[in-house]
Amino acid sequence: MKVTILGATGKTGQSIVDALLESGIDFEITALTRPSSIDKPEAEALRNRGVKTVAVDLASLPASPTLYGDKPAAADPELVRILTGIDVVISTTFFMNLSEQIPLVDAAKAAGVGRFIPCNFQTVAPRGVMALSDAKYAILDHIQRVRQPYTTIDVGWWYQLSLPRVPSRRLNGNSERELTGTGTSNASSLLYLPAGEVIAGGGAPSAMTDLRDVGRFVALIITDERTINKTVFAWGEVATQTEVGEMVERLAGEAPMWTELSANTLDARIAQLPAEQQHVVSVSLTLLDYQRSWGARGDNTPENAKYLGFLSARELYPEFKPVSLERFVREALEAGATAAK
Repeated sequence: MKVTILGATGKTGQSIVDALLESGIDFEITALTRPSSIDKPEAEALRNRGVKTVAVDLASLPASPTLYGDKPAAADPELVRILTGIDVVISTTFFMNLSEQIPLVDAAKAAGVGRFIPCNFQTVAPRGVMALSDAKYAILDHIQRVRQPYTTIDVGWWYQLSLPRVPSRRLNGNSERELTGTGTSNASSLLYLPAGEVIAGGGAPSAMTDLRDVGRFVALIITDERTINKTVFAWGEVATQTEVGEMVERLAGEAPMWTELSANTLDARIAQLPAEQQHVVSVSLTLLDYQRSWGARGDNTPENAKYLGFLSARELYPEFKPVSLERFVREALEAGATAAK
């Protein structure tokens, strides 16, 4: 199966590349990268693993959606050539560059790509709750307008974003330090960012997934005809923030260092954003929207996903055993203790 990935050097993209290469299936992988990045070490690392890299400047291509049936607007000929013969295109693009998927969708349609996986990979939420989610669903709207076969995949909240700090600082991961868990390669090292706040009392159940399992779920989903033109929810475990904190305290022997964030304070923070930032994708609004959706509203559950029409990856693939939250906590504590020596 020929798979093309946009964003293969990002965390989600790395997880998918790892899983495809380790799946035992003969995936032929091509990574689309910006021309300015084609010679960077990250691209070279992909090539060393047998991944073909192709320079594509999506930012220079028109991103205006068509309104006319299944004929995409003037697909770029070179991009069509690159995608001809490809079975699956997977987008894991940076969340501020979502519109760059439009010309990629148009080219995929013109090239006859069998399936397009847009950059969802988020928590479950209905439309109108998160600006980022709505921007992602706008891409799906375009996919459906041009009648390109697709699958959307949501994965809940990462384990890697869910653990609190503890006094020993063993869980004080940040963007400068990465943890490599058991069974991961250098290319899929785990970015770990501790959660600092308990949202609305910490009692809302939320579905979470280990970053490594994101790619493993994708490898199953893209080879499954049942998931074409469907939305799929994949997750590892469901837990409240309170339960996560209790697990950390039990395994670390230290009480979590969390501060309380009420739903009213969360709404006030959003209202305090400049008016032009309250309904468009930005870093500040995105984090607040996520907190409100999964932490206060309780949107991010398998039950809500089923209500919204998602297929359940756990039901589709009952033989798949995700990484447990407890295993991840133990690994994070061990890695943190080693890094502190």
